[in-house]
Amino acid sequence: MLPTLARVAFAAMSSLSSVQDLPPYRADEVVTVLCDAFHDYPVMRYIISDAADDYDTRLRGLIGFFVAARVLRNEPMIAVSDGEQVVAVATMTPPGQREAPQEFFDRRERVWHMLGTDAQARYDEFGTVWQLVGVTEPNLHLNMIGVRRSHTGAGLGRILLDRVHDMSEEDSASTGVSLTTEDVRNVPLYRYFGYETVGHQNITDGLDTWGFFRPNPS
Repeated sequence: MLPTLARVAFAAMSSLSSVQDLPPYRADEVVTVLCDAFHDYPVMRYIISDAADDYDTRLRGLIGFFVAARVLRNEPMIAVSDGEQVVAVATMTPPGQREAPQEFFDRRERVWHMLGTDAQARYDEFGTVWQLVGVTEPNLHLNMIGVRRSHTGAGLGRILLDRVHDMSEEDSASTGVSLTTEDVRNVPLYRYFGYETVGHQNITDGLDTWGFFRPNPS
């Protein structure tokens, strides 16, 4: 039998290597992790550039809308927990068009009312460019993947990516996984995980976006 401390350490390691599907009622936990992970991400800073002291509130509103869009369309959210605390998450859009309910449009109106027309214009600019670096084949799109800053370096991103790849391979309608990044440091990382660069566009001075696709194994 393992000594007590060893059993505790083993249980912690098992928790951090286990990926769970999150139900919609846990969306706030997903938002909390993503707000921490994406606090200084280029896209967020660019869209909410004039928020001043209200940045954190506006960031939660924006990311809350992103997550709500997944929940309202019944799209998957997965997570890794450390004990009872969710510390790493990913949200995805499976292949196939899903009709958004009226609540989605109501929430979108509220978030842009809070963030302002300038922020909405900057986001719409991203939306246009993301179309240019997208993938035409039916695929599982990885919307957001984030790890709490307190848990970076523990390999949790890879654990989530492995599960995302498995989900794509299990879906007969998906030809692979697509994603975008605006952090140049992620470019070699995604290539290491088997992604191919399918597009690269400049947004503004010092801000670019890259589109990636990882085809399912034959």
